[in-house]
Amino acid sequence: MITLGAPESQTDELTLFQLLNPEVLANPYPLYDRLRTEDPVHWDPYLHTWVVTRYKDVLTVLHDYSANRSPTPEQLESIGLSSLTPIAKVLTKQMLFLNPPAHTRIRTLAAEAFMPARVEALRAHIQEIANSLLDKVQAKGRMEVIADFAVPLPAVVTAEMLGMPARDYLQLKEWTEVFAEVLGNFQHNPERASEVIKSLEEMTEYFRAAIADLKVHPREGVVHSLMTAEADGDRFTEEEVIANSIIIMAGGQETTTNLIATGLLTLLRNPDQLARLKSDSTLLPSAIEELLRFEPPVLQTARLAPADSELGGKIIAKRQAVIAVMAAANRDPERFHDPNRLDLGRQDNRHLAFGWAAHFCFGAALARIEGQIAFETILRRLPGLALDPGPLTWRNNQGLRGLEALPLTFQPA
Repeated sequence: MITLGAPESQTDELTLFQLLNPEVLANPYPLYDRLRTEDPVHWDPYLHTWVVTRYKDVLTVLHDYSANRSPTPEQLESIGLSSLTPIAKVLTKQMLFLNPPAHTRIRTLAAEAFMPARVEALRAHIQEIANSLLDKVQAKGRMEVIADFAVPLPAVVTAEMLGMPARDYLQLKEWTEVFAEVLGNFQHNPERASEVIKSLEEMTEYFRAAIADLKVHPREGVVHSLMTAEADGDRFTEEEVIANSIIIMAGGQETTTNLIATGLLTLLRNPDQLARLKSDSTLLPSAIEELLRFEPPVLQTARLAPADSELGGKIIAKRQAVIAVMAAANRDPERFHDPNRLDLGRQDNRHLAFGWAAHFCFGAALARIEGQIAFETILRRLPGLALDPGPLTWRNNQGLRGLEALPLTFQPA
């Protein structure tokens, strides 16, 4: 979260602050098109950061720029935000905000649980969860996709991957949604800070108790893997285990929930592609990639310039902040043909929805399988899908974009 002043009028301003406008957040792509066309490496005076929107430039930022961008407790104190110190103490230990070798040390161990072969072995179990969720709504002829399906499916799977009881998924999800405000918003909201800190404290105590239990009753899972990992006599501290359990939990839940719900909305808004997918299930793998490109769950990420450098004809000073807008890069016409058209059979689809290089999402294989199972099961078991009339509301999060709710009707079984 960044504390900055918004422009008095956001209507014509070329700034990501426009994402605070619900209408812009509902469809940010015209703003991204303007940025990419008019000023692809843009100094945003309201965010005090560079905004990068071309595919090739976003690649450079993701590959070369520093992920170590979370403010330290000392830095927060120097700008009068010492109340956020509990958040900073956790963020500075999470792999998302670290560079190699510290990042590599944590990621290598955590990623073992998410290797494609291991995740593929879970396919049947994930299918069972998906079926059980639809069993509860199939006879009703209506469902609220977020609450009934898109939240519990990845939440249960993520809890089990961590080695936590599946019955805790609702509480874990509640904490994650609050923590997502830190990960996705660039505007600090003092009124919400106390709730975020409270949520973080509760998560910390939850995982601290889980670690104590795992010492007595070991069981497989990412948390236990982090606890027992050792390299050259080096072990993770308990604080590192807790911090990275939190970020893995958040990443596994938030992004997949948004992929499922926003992906369904996108298909319903493109009935020709929906019909195409229904008639040809072999399109599922490429369909997931195209939905990730077209409406990525994560819009952007921030980095710091490691040294004075030139990018897109602009000079970026060392330690200046840079926001890489993956959602804009995914619709760059220099990289993707007819980028604003949904094409479920699109080839050469190297989108940036999962990031790039060292920080490429190690949960990508799991997200893809969950997405494939979710869409195949819903389309097969719920014929006649249609949106309920009425406006849709997007969550107030400028980085992790998702719907508040998605009510649908269908032919009851």
